[in-house]
Amino acid sequence: MNLKEYFERTNGQGVLSTAAGNGQVDAAIYSTPHVLEDGVVAFIMRERLSHHNLQENPYAAYLFIKEGSSSRGLRLFLKKIKEETDAALINSLMRRHLTPEEDKARGPTFLVTFAVEKILPLIGADAADIPVC
Repeated sequence: MNLKEYFERTNGQGVLSTAAGNGQVDAAIYSTPHVLEDGVVAFIMRERLSHHNLQENPYAAYLFIKEGSSSRGLRLFLKKIKEETDAALINSLMRRHLTPEEDKARGPTFLVTFAVEKILPLIGADAADIPVC
């Protein structure tokens, strides 16, 4: 099972951690990433602290806790590749659909893509047995 299949088949809760250029850290609840065909992962982000931090520091970590377990899941170590504002692309990936008014009120959206630099299990330091693609 690769990373795309893992996130398609596994329910759970995710936390994306970022840090500003001065090292100040932040953690925010995020849904599972979109795993694109080339093995990169993507998150749809609003103009909030996590997105701001990534403008200063391209590194992030995503911690995923498998539903029904406090010790099973994954940690992804990420490096930002790029971000896009293509509304059609973002809308095609959105899992939660808002009315145009609700969407506008929440602010601009960005599709931020990351290279996966390392995958570890939730607990332990041995590499996870899940390939990116």
